[in-house]
This record gives sequence, C-alpha cells and structure tokens, in this order.
Amino acid sequence: SVPFQNKVGSMNEPGLRDIWVYLSASPLLGLTITLVAYGLAYQLYLKTHSNPLANPVVTSVAMLILLLLATGTSYSDYFEGGQFVHFLLGPATVALAVPLYQQFRRLRQLWLPVAISLISGVVIAAGSSVGLARLLGGSLEIQMSLAPKSATAPVAMGISEKIGGLPSLTAVLVVLTGITGAVLGTKLFEWLRVKDDTAKGIAMGVAAHGIGTARAFQVSSQMGAFSGLAMALSAFATALLVPWLVDMLENWLPM
Repeated sequence: SVPFQNKVGSMNEPGLRDIWVYLSASPLLGLTITLVAYGLAYQLYLKTHSNPLANPVVTSVAMLILLLLATGTSYSDYFEGGQFVHFLLGPATVALAVPLYQQFRRLRQLWLPVAISLISGVVIAAGSSVGLARLLGGSLEIQMSLAPKSATAPVAMGISEKIGGLPSLTAVLVVLTGITGAVLGTKLFEWLRVKDDTAKGIAMGVAAHGIGTARAFQVSSQMGAFSGLAMALSAFATALLVPWLVDMLENWLPM
C-alpha cells in the first residue's frame, strides 16, 4: 500500500513543468516572473556589495527580456500580470510623502536653493537634449521625444505627445535616463566630492526620476526623501517649461 500511496502522492504533486503550463495560461505569469526576476537581481546586487553597476532594475529588466524572447511570450501576454506591479507604482509614489514629511523642517530652510536647482535642472536637461540632437541632425520627432526624458514616464509621454514627439520612444528614453542616472549618479557624486545627501537627492530626482529615487533610498532616507520631492516637482516644472523652451530653441537653432 505504501508504494501505491507514493504513486498517488506523486501524481497529485505538481512538477515544475505543470506549474509553468498553469502560469503561462494565467495572468499570474507576468506578476510571478517579475517578482522572481527582481528577487534574483536584488540578491546579485547584494552579492556585489551594492555595486551600482549591478542595479537590480537593470538586471531584472534584462532577465525578463531574455525570458520573454526564449519562451516566445508576447509583451501583451506578459503585461496581463505585470500590470499588477504597474498599478502599485501609484501607491509607492504616494508613500514617498512619508520620508519627505520627516525632512519637512530642513525643506523649509532650503526652499530657495531647491527651487533654483529644480528650474536649472529641467532647463538644462531638456535644452541640452534637444540642442544636441538638432546639431547632430536628429529629426524633429526625435528632438521632441528627447525633450521631456528626465521627467517620470507618464508625464514625459504626455508632454511628448503634445509637442510632437513619439510617446513610445520617450518612454524608452525615460527608462534609459533613469537607469543611467541610478548606475552613474552615486559615483559621480564621489568624483565631484558632493557629500550632502540633500543635494545628492535633489540632483538624482531631477535627473533620474523614479529609478534614481529608488537608488537614492538605498543610500539614505534623507537622500531618498529629497529625490522623491525633486522627482515630483520636476515633473510639474517640465510640463510647464519644456513647451516654452522648445519654442525658444526653434528660433535659436533653426533646422
């Protein structure tokens, strides 16, 4: 009877292949592989002693791309489950208000430097991108797609559509900008000998939006709080300033 019970038990216990078949036909696929990929990427990040080159966002995205290509899974099928993670971006962004509130006293003392840094960062990010693309012969659509790349993705895509860019291209550029800022930002601060977490946080939030803010929280709560503030305010400033800046550049750098 024991062999029979073992046989029945083995028939009832799902194997890895059965689990994959179930998940591949379920919206849970996107959610599951996203969480597993990020978990593995974060373990790799810890094993490299938090080396910014092993940023878990970069490595988890690479893992997901390779897995989708290897299994022939379309992005639309993946996103049926991945959208649950996407939904959590809203609550996660709102939660940034908690550490910012803890730094509110310091924020009141620094409102003028923060405002100047914010405006300067938005103007330089958009102006340098559009100007350089124009000087190198980039098309008007590419220039307009580049202009809002330092804002968070939903805002950047909306601005891009309004000024004549390609929202899909802007989304890719936003992600690349965030990853680049998260990977290189902390090293750049070391080279420039910037030690104030407030200054580093504002720079990271303006230049690298959400992905940079996630990296900032890995350094310190103060840096993360001011990065979250800068990310939110720079999105608002970008929406106001970029259309105006684009009009000015059209007059200064005619095609």
